[in-house]
Amino acid sequence: MTELAVQTSSYGSQMPKLFGTMRVAGTVIWATDLIESRATSGGGKGQPSVSTYSYAASFAVLLSARPVLGIGRIWAEGKLLRGAGGDFKTATGFRLHTGGKDQAVDPLIAAAEGGGMTPAHRGCAYVVFEGMALADYGNRIPSLTFEVIADPGPVPVAAIAQDVSDGGVSGAVALALDGFAAAGGSVGAVLAALAEASGAWFVSAGDGDALVMRDAAGPVAGVADAGVVEGQGEAGSRRTRTVAAIETVPRTMTLGYYDAARDYQAGLQRVARPGAGVRDARIDVAAVIDAGTAKTIATGLLARAETARVRRTVRLGLSGLALVPGGCVEIAGEPGVWRIVETRVEAMVTSLVLTPLTPAPLPMRGSSGRIVGAADALIGTTRIAAFETPGLEDAPLAAPRLSVAATGTGAGWRHAALLYSLDDGASWIAAGASAAPATIGTIAVVAGPAPATLTDWAGAFEVVLVRGDLVLTDADAAALDAGANLAMAGGELIQFGRATPLGGGRWRLTQLLRGRRGTEAAIGTQAPGDGFVLISADSVRTIDLPVAAIGGTVRVMASGVGDAVPVETRLVLAGASVLPPSPVGLRATIAADGGATLRWTRRSRAGCAPRGAIPTARADAAMLHVAARCSRNAARLADVQPPLAALRTCNRPPAFPPAAPPAAMHHPPNGSGRSAAGGSPRPRPARLAIRHRSRYVPEQRDDVKGE
Repeated sequence: MTELAVQTSSYGSQMPKLFGTMRVAGTVIWATDLIESRATSGGGKGQPSVSTYSYAASFAVLLSARPVLGIGRIWAEGKLLRGAGGDFKTATGFRLHTGGKDQAVDPLIAAAEGGGMTPAHRGCAYVVFEGMALADYGNRIPSLTFEVIADPGPVPVAAIAQDVSDGGVSGAVALALDGFAAAGGSVGAVLAALAEASGAWFVSAGDGDALVMRDAAGPVAGVADAGVVEGQGEAGSRRTRTVAAIETVPRTMTLGYYDAARDYQAGLQRVARPGAGVRDARIDVAAVIDAGTAKTIATGLLARAETARVRRTVRLGLSGLALVPGGCVEIAGEPGVWRIVETRVEAMVTSLVLTPLTPAPLPMRGSSGRIVGAADALIGTTRIAAFETPGLEDAPLAAPRLSVAATGTGAGWRHAALLYSLDDGASWIAAGASAAPATIGTIAVVAGPAPATLTDWAGAFEVVLVRGDLVLTDADAAALDAGANLAMAGGELIQFGRATPLGGGRWRLTQLLRGRRGTEAAIGTQAPGDGFVLISADSVRTIDLPVAAIGGTVRVMASGVGDAVPVETRLVLAGASVLPPSPVGLRATIAADGGATLRWTRRSRAGCAPRGAIPTARADAAMLHVAARCSRNAARLADVQPPLAALRTCNRPPAFPPAAPPAAMHHPPNGSGRSAAGGSPRPRPARLAIRHRSRYVPEQRDDVKGE
């Protein structure tokens, strides 16, 4: 049994003949060296490039010295590589050669070894893996086991014996096995194992070396035991009957087998008899049977061992030569049927050694125990989202960064290979594998506009995730302050404190923090159907791009194991990952000469905090320009770098408030068109806008405005 569970590649290894459905490891008969692939990412301005290596291999595994019908599940290192639906959990090419008489050579092996040096292995079933990805198995060929379907259903024991013996054994036996692997030292050893498990024996067919296999009395001959040898009167021997001590019979009988309910793992069924004795016996059979049948077989083995301790010897004349071992007889005047174990002929006397024929045991109920099978989760197709976020790290980025999140429609999805193109598909760059499965969905209900400086208790997003088993969790204030539940909703980064399941993969998100990381301009711009991605460090794959890519379209393509064709998405790279957050707190101070001094607070990409404004680092400085807008006309007034701009009287917009005492101008409207400080009408408002002029993105939207 152990040989079937361990994969080998040794020269001269025995090839089993498989019947029914069996799980076997097979023998590796051909393999290539490891195939190395390299993907390079990063390498932007001031950033090192990162090379990712992956390995694959092609190999062939011989499974059966008898043709088969198909392959079911495949396990690699105990985990499912191929599910019951035929879906592979790891990227690989796969071909099955069933072992037909006209089987052709495998094209991959022939290409590698040469057509004249490649056998077709006719009559033997084998599989070929082409380019199997090895990242999940430590970059080595894993230990594989296969669910081999050799016959459409259970196979009678007699049919197995006939096949193994090339027609030398016939007959009928009640027991049928769900699966059997014929392997061992000889054909005789295989036949003996089948007979022991089924309670059968062999009888000469009277035609050369042919045998008949039976497990019940066939033709029964009658014999008389008068206590003397026929024709010799009182000089003959007396009747002989021996009964061995009960201690010679095992106290318990244990049967080892393969249990289909346990993914064909080894199972044990044990039965015990009453009475004296301490000996335990165990028999292993390389067969797939259910727990109840296994217990019935163990019961029969123990019962036959107990009846076999009784021996009866009958001496006949030359007429006894017609009776051969394996035949059944009835003794006149005695109940029951006896099976001939041995025949001896000596001095014209035929001695028959008999044992009682054991009746077949009644069917027993057995349990497979707790079943913990390998999870067979469908992979499904890949879903991908590509987006650009303001820098989420402590240090400012020196080059634009693309974020890619991916998941699958099936719970078994693990990762996909990523490619991206900066020239509209003319060339593609490998980006390695995607990160861990992400939580991706679409927005069903959009929250209304809300300020970014306060918690939005009234608004709510409703999102529909790609799978019903994906889960969103709540977060308290401390967790939110640490960055938990950060998500991209459309073009806005949000955080949510409460996630309420609505059923069917739909969730309601409340207790919102809006416009995170300087995305205030996207508040309220979402529409139903926009993307939703929960951002975490282990589920987002980042790709550093050159500065020249800003303003262009990036195409991202993902190919997973369950994808018939690659999945693609597009994104216009706006440079949001390198643009500093918008300034806040615009203030104006009017001088006595009519000029104005504008001040504001810059926010930094370095260590951007969830709340408030942080003075920018010197390395994050960006050129800003100040513009004045009156009605629909606008004019640039100054280009500045520090958070301060001095406007002369001639540069002030026409509607800017007239000269006033040197004080900060801050007159909130009172709703009547007059200022709160007095009764005179307010001047026509002028809008001042501070706009980024970044070294990465020359023109951007108005970041902060004030009147």
